[in-house]
Amino acid sequence: MRPRLEGSLQHAESKLSRNSFDRSTPTMLEPAQTYEQAIGFLFDRTNFERTPAFSKQDFKLGRMRRLLELLDNPQSRLPCIHIAGTKGKGSTAIMLAEMLSAAGHRVGLYTSPHVEAFEERMQVAGQRPTPDQIVELVRRVQAAVRQCESDPQPFNPTFFEVTTALAWLFFESQQTEIVILEVGLGGRLDSTNVCSPLACVLTTISRDHTQLLGSTLPLIAAEKAGIVKPQVPVISGVIGDEAQAVIEGTCRQQQSELWQLNRDFSYEYTSSSPNSELGTFSSVSVTTPHQHWPAMPLTLAGEHQAHNAAVALATIDRLRQLNWNVSPDIARRGLAQVRWPMRIEVVARRPTVIVDAGHNWESISALGRTLDESFSAFSSGQTNSRRVLIFAATKDKDVLGLARQLLPRFDSIILTQYLHNPRSVPAESLRRLIQSVSDAPCHVAPTPTEAWRIARRITTPDDLICVTGSFFIAAEMRELILRDAV
Repeated sequence: MRPRLEGSLQHAESKLSRNSFDRSTPTMLEPAQTYEQAIGFLFDRTNFERTPAFSKQDFKLGRMRRLLELLDNPQSRLPCIHIAGTKGKGSTAIMLAEMLSAAGHRVGLYTSPHVEAFEERMQVAGQRPTPDQIVELVRRVQAAVRQCESDPQPFNPTFFEVTTALAWLFFESQQTEIVILEVGLGGRLDSTNVCSPLACVLTTISRDHTQLLGSTLPLIAAEKAGIVKPQVPVISGVIGDEAQAVIEGTCRQQQSELWQLNRDFSYEYTSSSPNSELGTFSSVSVTTPHQHWPAMPLTLAGEHQAHNAAVALATIDRLRQLNWNVSPDIARRGLAQVRWPMRIEVVARRPTVIVDAGHNWESISALGRTLDESFSAFSSGQTNSRRVLIFAATKDKDVLGLARQLLPRFDSIILTQYLHNPRSVPAESLRRLIQSVSDAPCHVAPTPTEAWRIARRITTPDDLICVTGSFFIAAEMRELILRDAV
């Protein structure tokens, strides 16, 4: 991972006296003079990563269009690849960025949320904005925000709207050739959905954010497929008849050519144990309509990453038809450079420690399969090694569903809660929920630090510790574990 910049989320938030969730009161701030003031302005906006949205009415693309119009529409001058899906968006995005970068292109990458520092959300050629650049960009966005707040129909741009606008300004200022753009939530009403894509990508579709996207797969698929643009090619890794039917129908309506996994392109996955020297877990070969991509390395663990790589390579193949040339050798070199934190990431050895941002049924299912496949040496119930789970969850998630998948795979359970986001389920509440469906013995730790202390006390160098259940617990624990390892 690249060096950490000053100004982590925790640091920034500790300096704020409030968070503005009032949708009607303007925040007429003076132009930012320092980095801390700039970060304070950003995190003082309504932030749905910290406070769940009430309904779809909280998302209106007209707001984003107005904000970008006041900034002279930088998004209209930059081609992009737009990526939506329930899981796999970030991994697919970084794979695409690394392959295009290896081919010599100047690539912008926009993802969310961040692990340590706000600047992680946007980078060009692997470089994040500097503190001085953040101040300059925020000052430009502040002027547009003040105009939005004084319009005849005033509104207060949210944290994600402002961040997305800031990213577009950053990409344009850095002479970006192409932007890899990850959807924040859903697709149809997401703030990123005002771009001009060369291709639209759908990774997977499963149940998540059901209060906003719908309770059935067809409803969720319709929201995700909302990124499809007229006559813009679509690459889909979605499986399942119901969701596929919605995507196919959307593409017909938009007259967009669709490449569908297992129909138009396919992959073969070769599993192996983690190779600490080479940083690889396995390989994948992919056959697309115009190219066979043999033995591509995967630095991210699990067959689901082969799925993501297949979608990324199919997208590269589609771009090749638009004269974005990426040869198999260049693609292989790019994939070998992929590093993406908290995707079944091994952050320590002896004991082996895995940190994973899984937080919904599909991502936890993928974690379970990968534990069985790539970490089978650490088998629950064996005498020579043990598996220990550190688990925390978010209030709007299917906590019991996640627990039912995880608990049988572990010998010891440590329940905790993350500290830097109000959506955390209290550790004692987790214990009561777990005890309602399982008699597995659980340790309860009120803080991540205490959870890590317990885990170290009850494990030996031959054991495995896995941290999962939420992006936020993964981020907090990862920082703590890496600091402890120094």
